[in-house]
Amino acid sequence: MKSSIITLCFALGLFTATLVSLESATAKSLPLHKLNLPDGFSISVFAEVDDARQMARSERGVIYVGSRRAGNLYAVVDSDGDYRADKVITLATDLNLPSGVTMYGGDLYVGAVDRILKYTGIDESLDNPPEPVVVLDTLPDKRHHGWKFIDFGPDGFLYIPVGAPCNLCLSENKAFASIHRINLSAENPVLETFAEGVRNSVGFAWHPVTHELWFTDNGRDLMGDEMPPGELNHAPKPGGHYGYPFFHANDIRNPEFGEGKNADDYTRPELELDPHVAPLGMIFYTGEQFPAKYKNQILIAEHGSWNRTPEAGHVGFRITMAKKLEDGTMNYETIVDGWLQDNKAWGRPVDILQLPDGSLLISDDHGDVIYRLSYNAG
Repeated sequence: MKSSIITLCFALGLFTATLVSLESATAKSLPLHKLNLPDGFSISVFAEVDDARQMARSERGVIYVGSRRAGNLYAVVDSDGDYRADKVITLATDLNLPSGVTMYGGDLYVGAVDRILKYTGIDESLDNPPEPVVVLDTLPDKRHHGWKFIDFGPDGFLYIPVGAPCNLCLSENKAFASIHRINLSAENPVLETFAEGVRNSVGFAWHPVTHELWFTDNGRDLMGDEMPPGELNHAPKPGGHYGYPFFHANDIRNPEFGEGKNADDYTRPELELDPHVAPLGMIFYTGEQFPAKYKNQILIAEHGSWNRTPEAGHVGFRITMAKKLEDGTMNYETIVDGWLQDNKAWGRPVDILQLPDGSLLISDDHGDVIYRLSYNAG
């Protein structure tokens, strides 16, 4: 745990809000016409945000956005409701990979590697942001897979994944490669492990009917072009172990650590995704705007591969849908793609956020924008 003096110094000096101009040519230069959309759908640029990662919406409609390499925290304001941001405010700078953001009770929570920060009543002070309260500072400080996706569950607990500090390793620190939760409203909050054997989850959501947790997980690198698959997992209760670092996907044994292990001892994924697609943010679509086939189905932002040979070509860089069929199996299909052209990416989807009208925001940390995906049957 870092000293209170360091914590205070870290908090001070970050909060001179900066208004970012929306007059740049970034959005105009993006080839949106190359995106492949289902019939009746359209896509536009909602905001230009450097290194946009996880998004959260307040009750007043402000979109808060984390970043990773940029180290910034943003507020995006659409004051006239035309689905085009009027201003982007930089609330904080020089944070430690502040990728994860979520709203709860009017307060903004930010995951910055080894700590969770809270900005109290943030909507009321966008032009003069408050100093954050450090609500948790006992998380591991490793930056490798240290960026967070955070959210509050139906139980009121804050869920916090901690990725493995490596490509493949078996750490003595049980905090790594797990999803944790904490009841911040308790008198003495204690971080508890909800799921183990999770290499690097950067997206999760709860089923709108069962309220059970589902999460994406990124498979290891350096195992070939076609292995291992990404994962979509289901965690109906705490205590499951999802295989890492012994197994990937259904039964792919890691030669370094899987010897003598039985795949049946671990929870298999509900769905094997394509290899190396880097599945990140996911939601259950609950809106009324999209056609009925999307209702309560999982939409996943696939950030895209890097660890594949040029001959194999890159994969991912798209929005996919995972849908459970009547026989209990799951179907996996592409909804939006085209960010990858001639094996080069001009955009990389990160997170998905549903707006009250049923349209979706999609963050892109490569194109440095947030898109709005909408549907009009006419």
